[in-house]
Amino acid sequence: MSADTPRRIVLLRHAKAEWSESSDHERPLAERGRKDAPVAGRRLAGAGITPGLTLCSTSARTRETWKLAVHELPQRPKTVYEERIYEASLGELLALLNETSDDVSDLMLVGHNPGVHALAEALSGEAEGNLLPRMNRSGFPTASLAVLSFHGSWKSVEHGTARLVAFWTPQD
Repeated sequence: MSADTPRRIVLLRHAKAEWSESSDHERPLAERGRKDAPVAGRRLAGAGITPGLTLCSTSARTRETWKLAVHELPQRPKTVYEERIYEASLGELLALLNETSDDVSDLMLVGHNPGVHALAEALSGEAEGNLLPRMNRSGFPTASLAVLSFHGSWKSVEHGTARLVAFWTPQD
């Protein structure tokens, strides 16, 4: 695969989690989250997007979100549970993207706010229609998806290098 290959970054914020006595890292999905997570998977499947690689935070709510969403896809991508996504800053998330092998054309990251929203906003040098203001107004709700496209190597991903081509919330 050439470094000029068209690539996509799919960002999924975990679905709605319960507030519980357990640690933040171990919070499970709430009933609404268990209903919304498969909707995200159906959105991807309906758009013909099956990531080649998924990087998923190690938190209970992100793992559960991904488990429910991936069952809606026509094939299961390779999944790496990455502890660096939990509580990651924008810079740390960009560094993770930059580590991706150029053999991967479509990468999914399942994570948390504020990092996922910050990453989508930072990468979006351009956007289709009103997607960027709509995404920013919404605050990137739980179980929302952003799809960004760019050309080039994963090492070249930085602020403003991508185009926001889709944004879905469970209510869309």
